Amino acid sequence: MSSTDHFSDDPEQAGLRKRIAGGAEDAIGRLADDLIENPAINSALSRAFSAREKIAQAQQSAMDALNLPSASELEKLGRRLRTISQRLEEVEDAVDKIGVRMETLSDETRAPGAKLSDQLDRIETRLEQLGRDVATLRGTEVTQGVPGEPPAIVPEG
Repeated sequence: MSSTDHFSDDPEQAGLRKRIAGGAEDAIGRLADDLIENPAINSALSRAFSAREKIAQAQQSAMDALNLPSASELEKLGRRLRTISQRLEEVEDAVDKIGVRMETLSDETRAPGAKLSDQLDRIETRLEQLGRDVATLRGTEVTQGVPGEPPAIVPEG
């Protein structure tokens, strides 16, 4: 059995420890109150905080005189640049989407012309077939057209 085990088992020792710990807490509290209420300590703290403010003001004045930005101004500038960068990325994305839409629209506007061209080619092919069929039915080639109109050209074949 160690000596620490012996103290923890003894109720008198445990009570003594509690009283000493409680007394120490009270002493620390009284010391802190005395320090706060001490005029010398208070004036020293006030002078330290005042000196700190004066140093900050002097630093700002020096930065202004040299026309250099302060750390807080640089931080603000950095945040603004990040915001602008994010907005530019959003604009780039929007422009890309518009480009894709324009390509789709131009494909769609070209599509009817291509469809119409295909339809005209099929009509021409069908007319040629009909012309050959009519020529075959007549037994002769069509060489003369309708009076008042130029003659139709019917390919052979």
